[in-house]
Amino acid sequence: MHTTFLEHVLDDLEKKQLDIASCIFVLPSKRSGTFLKKHISKRLSKSVFSPQTLSIQEFIEALTGLSQSSNVDLLFNLYAVYKDADIHQHEDFSSFIKWGQTLLHDFNEIDGYLIPAKDILNYLSAIKELNHWSLQKEKTELVENYLQLWGKLESMYGKFTSALLNQKTGYQGLIQRIAVQSLSEQSKASSANPVIFVGFNALNNAESQIIQHYLEQGNAYIYWDIDAYFLNDPIHDAGLFIRNYQREWPYLKNQNQITTQDSFLSPKKIAITGVPKNISQTKYAGQLLQELAAKDQSGLKNTALVLADETLLDPMLKAVPASIGEVNITMGYPLNKTVLHSFFLTYLELCLNVSERGWFYKNVLEFISNPYVSVLSASEETNFAKTLAKDIKEGNWLYVAPDMLSAYDGSKELLALLFPKKSISPKEWVDYCLLLIQHLKAIFQSQENALELEYLYRFHTLFNQLGQYLEKVDFMAELKSIKNLFKQLSSVETLDFIGEPLTGLQLMGMLESRNLDFETVIITSANEGILPSGKSNNSFIPFDVKRDYGLPTYKEKDAIYTYHFYRLIQRAKNVHIIYNTEPDVLEGGEKSRLITQLLTDANIRPYVEHAIASPEIKIEARPLLHIDKDTLLMEDLKTFAAKGFSPTSLTNYIKNPIDFYKRNILKINDLEEVEENIAANTFGTIVHDSLEQLYTPLINSILTTESVSALKAQIAETVSQKFQKSLAGVDISKGKFLLVYNVIIKYLQNFIDMELQNLKGHTIKILALEEKYEVPLNIPGLDFPIVLKGTLDRVDEIDGTIRIIDYKTGKVEPKNVKITDWEELITEYDKSKAFQLLCYAHMYRKKHGATSLLAGIYSFKNLGQGLFSFVEDKNPLIEENTLVSFEAKLHQLIHDILDPKIPFTEKRD
Repeated sequence: MHTTFLEHVLDDLEKKQLDIASCIFVLPSKRSGTFLKKHISKRLSKSVFSPQTLSIQEFIEALTGLSQSSNVDLLFNLYAVYKDADIHQHEDFSSFIKWGQTLLHDFNEIDGYLIPAKDILNYLSAIKELNHWSLQKEKTELVENYLQLWGKLESMYGKFTSALLNQKTGYQGLIQRIAVQSLSEQSKASSANPVIFVGFNALNNAESQIIQHYLEQGNAYIYWDIDAYFLNDPIHDAGLFIRNYQREWPYLKNQNQITTQDSFLSPKKIAITGVPKNISQTKYAGQLLQELAAKDQSGLKNTALVLADETLLDPMLKAVPASIGEVNITMGYPLNKTVLHSFFLTYLELCLNVSERGWFYKNVLEFISNPYVSVLSASEETNFAKTLAKDIKEGNWLYVAPDMLSAYDGSKELLALLFPKKSISPKEWVDYCLLLIQHLKAIFQSQENALELEYLYRFHTLFNQLGQYLEKVDFMAELKSIKNLFKQLSSVETLDFIGEPLTGLQLMGMLESRNLDFETVIITSANEGILPSGKSNNSFIPFDVKRDYGLPTYKEKDAIYTYHFYRLIQRAKNVHIIYNTEPDVLEGGEKSRLITQLLTDANIRPYVEHAIASPEIKIEARPLLHIDKDTLLMEDLKTFAAKGFSPTSLTNYIKNPIDFYKRNILKINDLEEVEENIAANTFGTIVHDSLEQLYTPLINSILTTESVSALKAQIAETVSQKFQKSLAGVDISKGKFLLVYNVIIKYLQNFIDMELQNLKGHTIKILALEEKYEVPLNIPGLDFPIVLKGTLDRVDEIDGTIRIIDYKTGKVEPKNVKITDWEELITEYDKSKAFQLLCYAHMYRKKHGATSLLAGIYSFKNLGQGLFSFVEDKNPLIEENTLVSFEAKLHQLIHDILDPKIPFTEKRD
């Protein structure tokens, strides 16, 4: 491998005969300082004091005596200044955070680039005044308020910076501006120790002036990590910044030409691979590591895996092969990507959304299904999370009121914490969260779960910080204002992994790779929008204003990424670049322009290979599921047969024998759900029960226009009662249930209107409603009791003929009740309605011995089409021979179900 950049720096310093131990090294990041010390220690023959290695920010802070303020402190300070500004109407803190962060970013850039704040902020205010969107001469209050804010920016900036300087703190840009102002005093007392600036690329004006100042004093040196190939190309973005310094810095123009490296065009292997989707990229990288580890016995210590998209850290860690013993992670895992964060966020939502009726069931179910609530619940005497979920579903509780929770005696203390009865203040919420952390800590300590304890510790620190901030301020009285602050804090705070930085595979983000060189580099997510990151515009300053004032725009940002990318592959021997072939809105765009550059650059082209990899997919035809009928299953089937086959269970078998097995034998029914929208079966139950109650007084009497018309007045009350019976927790006076309630009333009114229409030409007498039937069957070859059972919705007599009626609230078509081929009856699910009607007719005839019958279905979805009558070869009457044919088919079907030699075999649609 070529000499690494840091070794090249040390070689050159030795040539200059400088005492390395007395130098002060200034680097872009602390991490490169660690590697620099490693290289120095390798060269030493005797012990020396370690030279001072500082990041550029530490170096500049030391010049000013100011310390860098935390993000949240800055936000609070800026909000306090904003609250004092003379604006008619101030936004609350929760809304302020959203744009306050952007304003901080702009202040930081204005200071870092040494632009007179007065000029640019007043210019910005004038632009807004010109652009303001109201065409009327008189400005509305909204427009007035908006423009007032821009007019006050300059005075806000002044007060904000003074407030910070009084506290001896500042943000990065402000500290840099103060450092530049203090350089003139520093010049007299210039450092006795040589200052070595190592590996910089994109410097803002302040950093640039500070470095130039030291260089011109004469006791400082600067080393650039730039390849001649990029520097001498007038348009290559990787050399953009350093070309500008070469052109503009007097120090570089006059005597000190930039020393370039020359390794980019040396032979190397660059494999560019497109892989579908993000997780596949991590799997592919894992496979690469497996192959590399097999070849490299040194444990991949000269290999870096660089995640351009840092959110892939978790899946990437899971994809690293177990055979790799040491992995050093040099990037934090954002707290807002942890499950613990979602626990506190759902808890906050629960506390925010408590109403006089209690908590909405969805919020409660989401909260109690969080793994951490399960952990808390499992540690109690009674596992309340399971019981509560069951009660909500079975009782159809749309809201969970505090008094409903008093039933869970064993967990009163914990439930009072998890479900605070009154609305709580932000400070109380923080205290409750700290108490919950104590509960969880005790559980995870007993399990010796180090990672979970680390997460808890980080959140413990976070909540302590939050608590301290809340004591200082008086503008966060409402709980909702803490939500954005909590989200903001957990997105900037990270869980830092502690490892041995100099051994094993290095897993890092793009910025952590500065100044470091590796023999093998794997870069993932090389897509537009991620590498480079595209035109995200986190600023109030328009593009043209930025350009005029010399502030960086997205073009410069792209150039920074380009530099890091090329610097990583500059000295490497093996480079693997992986990108996502399936770009979409969430995961970046097409493959990165940096890949296209490599593919089209004639000088590097011989070393580049481009391929698309996709996971190996084997589609094996899944065999049809077979369930053999062993002794135990046969026992269950005999028990079931003795209790009785219902027409529905038989049509389940016709549809798919496995359905019959699961639903009717194993009793695996559909999951109990809280019905926020009414389920189809509940809807049907309410219609059936209402009709039964309405018509019961008319049993055994001939229907008259008067008696049927009188039912109309009772519909509303009857339906209301049935709702209460089927769905206890719902309110039918508003919302979706009011609509359903009215639909059912309409259905029943339509039904009675149709009945009245029928009475004009027919005599109808009701014989029975919702009558249950059980009929024993004698099936040849089966010597155990078998019963056919069912409930007939209505039996009446029309013009002297018995008629069996079934109500359906679903869709029915005439073809479902017509039969031409008897074989279809027990093979086609399409004919299940005809099958059910024949079952009812068969049971009725076995009990009453009637000769010929009619049977039909009233479908409430299409009542206008009247009764769908069962028809066999155009004959609606069910006579002796029809039922004989049906009985043969029924026996054949039940025989197949109960035959030990015929397994239950899956039917595919």
